[in-house]
Amino acid sequence: MASVVVKELRKSFGDIEVLHGVDIVIENGEFVTLVGPSGCGKSTLLRMVAGLEDVTSGEIRIGDKLVNLDPPKDRDIAMVFQNYALYPHMSVERNMGFALRLAGVARNEIASRVRRSAEILKLESLLQRLPRQLSGGQRQRVAMGRAIVRDPKVFLFDEPLSNLDAKLRVRMRAEIKELHQRLGSTTIYVTHDQIEAMTMADKIVVMQSGNIEQIGSPIELYDRPDNIFVAGFIGSPAMNFFAGKFDGKIFTTSGGQSIPVGRDAGGTSSREAVLGVRPEDLTFAGGDQENGILFRTEVRIVEPTGPEEHVIASFEGEEMVAVLRGRHGLKNGESAAFTAEAGKLHLFDAGTGKRIS
Repeated sequence: MASVVVKELRKSFGDIEVLHGVDIVIENGEFVTLVGPSGCGKSTLLRMVAGLEDVTSGEIRIGDKLVNLDPPKDRDIAMVFQNYALYPHMSVERNMGFALRLAGVARNEIASRVRRSAEILKLESLLQRLPRQLSGGQRQRVAMGRAIVRDPKVFLFDEPLSNLDAKLRVRMRAEIKELHQRLGSTTIYVTHDQIEAMTMADKIVVMQSGNIEQIGSPIELYDRPDNIFVAGFIGSPAMNFFAGKFDGKIFTTSGGQSIPVGRDAGGTSSREAVLGVRPEDLTFAGGDQENGILFRTEVRIVEPTGPEEHVIASFEGEEMVAVLRGRHGLKNGESAAFTAEAGKLHLFDAGTGKRIS
């Protein structure tokens, strides 16, 4: 195991710069996810750590060693791709041990490592099968086993669950997290799925357009997003946003409703702002109550999911989504009111997009 430090890392393809001075510190044994929309630079960053892309400028250190110019084979890393990349004519056992054979490791040592990895991943009964005889989840476990047998300092995962169905992705998320807890390995995991990032990571790096927007634990990013982008990206369904003005204590919507936000940001001058509220922080308050109601809406769509209802409503002409526990019998077109605790509201500057503390 080893730490990974990325300092002022930049990457250009010709005249186009795709990473703009990225700084990340990944501690020994930490599970870190790089998350963001397609094209944000997360896979490019991972490939640079792996040695599959050249560094334009900046530093990459694995442990105490600067590895900018080292080829992948000398970085002591193992990578698991979206494509399983298994040799179709080789058994599971031979696929898992192939890299060790190329490295000249003794046969008994290869057999021991493969057996240990198979036990960890519950592949013991599948060692003699060919890849075509395996399910998607089993193939992904074989790809992970091929990485484990190398006993690397750092594991790199590049969207490894994208080809799996929804149910299998949930199970594989748990298996990868359990694997990390068992091995204590330093892990960098790239995904565009913020649910994967939230459920698996010790620390999340949110990226956009080649820049880092915020680094923190899943709960830190959920509770205190630094800006509108992070607030909208982390959480599902996404946070609701409403434009208006903020005078330091009161947020006034574009429709003229005053909302006390329970804080004093200093100053008395009004400024353009954006109010954010998460769908799961909204509570149904009925259609006729007046006291304590923050949002009076008209219901457009009700989506029952079993234990919850997802209500899509209209608030001052803007869409609002509420996630309600239980079943409230709301109908399309009727009025409904929702409340939220002041401490659950988020405020952002409309110009910069940054959080108003």
